[in-house]
Amino acid sequence: MRHVLIFLLLTMAVRCAQAQWAIEESGTTADLRGIDVVGGGVAWASGTHGTVLRTVDDGAHWQRCSTPDGADGLDFRGVQAFDAETAIVMSSGSGDLSRLYKTADGCRTWKLVFTNPDKDGFWDALLLHRYGKDGALLGDPVHGRFSLWETQDKGETWTRSLAAGLEAHNGEGAFAASNSSLFLDEAFATGFVTGGNAGARLFFRKNLNFIARVLPLKSGSESTGGFSFDARSRCCWVAVGGDYQKPNETNGTAAYTRDGGKSWLAAQTMPHGYRSSVAYDEAAKMWIAVGPNGTDVSADDGKNWRALRPDAAHGDAADADRNWNALSLPFVVGPKGRIGKLRAEAPAAGKESAQ
Repeated sequence: MRHVLIFLLLTMAVRCAQAQWAIEESGTTADLRGIDVVGGGVAWASGTHGTVLRTVDDGAHWQRCSTPDGADGLDFRGVQAFDAETAIVMSSGSGDLSRLYKTADGCRTWKLVFTNPDKDGFWDALLLHRYGKDGALLGDPVHGRFSLWETQDKGETWTRSLAAGLEAHNGEGAFAASNSSLFLDEAFATGFVTGGNAGARLFFRKNLNFIARVLPLKSGSESTGGFSFDARSRCCWVAVGGDYQKPNETNGTAAYTRDGGKSWLAAQTMPHGYRSSVAYDEAAKMWIAVGPNGTDVSADDGKNWRALRPDAAHGDAADADRNWNALSLPFVVGPKGRIGKLRAEAPAAGKESAQ
């Protein structure tokens, strides 16, 4: 009975925090999968057709950036920014269609800094330390080994990682759905999640090399596995995913660990569909996961999830909680130029209700 009461209290707390997305005008119809919030009102977004967007007023206006030369047909699946002037975008595609472009003048001009040298390669995620000089770039396996590239000069040059433990199973790969299959935090975790026919795994660095753990997420086909991973401390990590070809299936859409990745458990109450991105909201003390058919939140570190619904009091449209690809709080992006912003009162309400 005690466990039932705790779950009911958590459910009530989340219900009080009916966090909703306020839809913003992006000025584009490109499919958006990259989003990175710098802070101080600055954020960058990226997507198909060489699209890069920037806001410097916390989303009140989104500026369409210039397109890098020769990048009109590229799909920018990831963007990472250092400030309002400097950012790197990553395109995903076979071989040399995977590229990195960097701007240092507020996206007026771009330079090509790195092109995938592996003709059979495909880049999935890019992460850079905002206040440091290092970063990582993840690609699908080449010759049976995940491609991991590292930088120590803010993305100007890249070196292939020779770390042990990056061997892939047959049919295993990473997903470029939200630029969040890779996690980079030197304080407690550096790793990435995978999927495919071979099942879902988490690779995380330990003593310079990588160790893999099986994830209890949907598996068995090329469209299943882990799609996004985040951590809020050394103990509490969450992975989400499922089957992107069956977005309404709830089985195997979330997993969590309480021991720093040593052992993983399937969520007791799953998100209500495939989820492509997850992030922890520090202000609200809750996890948020998004996907094509909706948004879910967890107030107990990924054990139980509850669907968010449109908020009639704010005049939210019926699709305000759905059709999303990627998160970088408070922003979320999706297909056909969709950008949403977490309502300002939502985190405060969540924090108060949790106390």
